[in-house]
Amino acid sequence: MSRIHSITIREAMSNEFDELGQMMIDVYSQLEDFPSMDEQPDYYKMLANIGDFTKKPDTKLLVAISPESKILGGVVYFGDMKYYGSGGTATKVINASGIRLLAVDPNTRGMGVGKALTLACIQNARDRNQSEVILHTTKAMEIAWGMYEKMGFKRSPDLDFKQEQLAVYGFRLKLDETSDRIA
Repeated sequence: MSRIHSITIREAMSNEFDELGQMMIDVYSQLEDFPSMDEQPDYYKMLANIGDFTKKPDTKLLVAISPESKILGGVVYFGDMKYYGSGGTATKVINASGIRLLAVDPNTRGMGVGKALTLACIQNARDRNQSEVILHTTKAMEIAWGMYEKMGFKRSPDLDFKQEQLAVYGFRLKLDETSDRIA
């Protein structure tokens, strides 16, 4: 697969919320060893209603759009961790931004969509003069986990929590002079 060089990253429009929510449901429900809709219906309801996050202050729902205006993926960016909404201690971290619910259309995986969305979130955090970016992932999300580590995110066990029976692992990216070289 080749990389997509002409992706546009922008805030989602309200008429895209349902399509993005359905993509997220499709992506998350197909992850091996990830809870099913029957096991965690509230989680999938949250994905279906992904646009609701835009009602929170300092929160953006970002989408990756192809030159043909197709939604390739999405992510929620939090400029203030108190709105992050995870378990554990992440919502108490100050001077930090958060990334949640990254999903990429399976047909475009490996083309740089997830990385482009993550880089947009990192840039948003820099623009807000935040000191770090926080995110969570699970063992079932091994592709994303590897991408985050390659981008310089470091495991941060103090942010770990359990979502019902699912172990959720915290990561941090310190936004200092060394992280300016993320590529």
